[in-house]
Amino acid sequence: MPSQVSIENHCRFFRKKEMGCAAAAPTLVCVKRVKQDEAEEWDETMPLPGDIIEGFAEKDGDDDDDDDDASFVAVKGRSELSSQLGKMVQKVETIWVKVRRGDRTHKLRVRVVVDKSYILHKKYTIRAARDDRHIAVLGDLTLEKCTTLQEMSRRIVNVAFRGFNRKEVKYDWKRKVDTYLPDQASTVVASILFMPFQGEYYIEATISRCMAWFSAAVSSGVPLVFVNIQTEQIVTSEKTNQNGKEISRGGKQQNTSTSVELVQGIRLWFLPGVEQILLEMIPEPGETRFGLDIKRTDEGFICVGEVTKGSVADRAGLQQLLDEANLTKHLLVISRLEGKSVMPSTVGSAGFIHCCDHDEIKDALASAMEGLDIIQLHIMAWPNQTRPKTPQAIAPATLRPPKPPL
Repeated sequence: MPSQVSIENHCRFFRKKEMGCAAAAPTLVCVKRVKQDEAEEWDETMPLPGDIIEGFAEKDGDDDDDDDDASFVAVKGRSELSSQLGKMVQKVETIWVKVRRGDRTHKLRVRVVVDKSYILHKKYTIRAARDDRHIAVLGDLTLEKCTTLQEMSRRIVNVAFRGFNRKEVKYDWKRKVDTYLPDQASTVVASILFMPFQGEYYIEATISRCMAWFSAAVSSGVPLVFVNIQTEQIVTSEKTNQNGKEISRGGKQQNTSTSVELVQGIRLWFLPGVEQILLEMIPEPGETRFGLDIKRTDEGFICVGEVTKGSVADRAGLQQLLDEANLTKHLLVISRLEGKSVMPSTVGSAGFIHCCDHDEIKDALASAMEGLDIIQLHIMAWPNQTRPKTPQAIAPATLRPPKPPL
């Protein structure tokens, strides 16, 4: 009769044998995962988790039957495949791999790259031919594990999830811009950025100031059209000395430190009028002034206050527009001078509006008059405004009808 010790040894032998059989379960070379976090960008032309790699070739075979395609070299293990990929990368940029998904096989065009997961020994893997981020991590997995990963990939790449395939199409930008936005100096929309005040931590206060500024500008007669507002993060920095006091830009204080802060501002988008009207002021020999008086509103806009009769500005149509503006209780606001914006751009954290210096505009007009140079102005138009006889009107692209075909 066998002893208790011999029985235990016998049982231990069979447990080891069973464990050895489980460890010897057949494995396949499979894509364990991909280094591409944007799963919505996956498609069936890429290596996907669960793909069983059955073979590789330098060129795609001509035979329609994948099983009889002799151009593909069979894959036996991950290490051997890495070695073969290392040899092929020296001869070709892209290769073809044959992968099995469920009961079907697919040929994928891929690129060979170094697997950076390995530091001591150089290993090679594959990535999608058209996406540098989509790198496959290969492994020797059981058929059950491969099938589970394939089901996960199938759900992600399902057409109902990602919609229809996307493709790139050419667009004639030059022709479209010339047709629908012929005046390159006249932007369709403009914006102004409002910074939070010092010690202000609630965005509602900045929004309130933003809308108060817009309402005040419109009430004063500036023909703005509201488009949108959005939050915008701004990085601010401040230099201080050892005592914590702020240092002026011209200071020479030593031992300074810089504090960086991320604040949230509000950007207001608006149309500078329902249209922007382009006017050209063309001086004649003997003239010394353009004949317009400009001023700045409280909200930072530059407007025409007076036009001299018979002057260059009068001939350009400014007097006609000014008369109509006075009748309709609007201001005749200049949005651009020589293509450059003269509209306010920022409201700082101290409450100051950063706007164009109207004295500098006067100097620019005087300099142009000395050389008898033509000056171009863009004027903000209001609804139902009468157009002067001489200038060209530049409408926003969304409102301008297309040109008839030639």
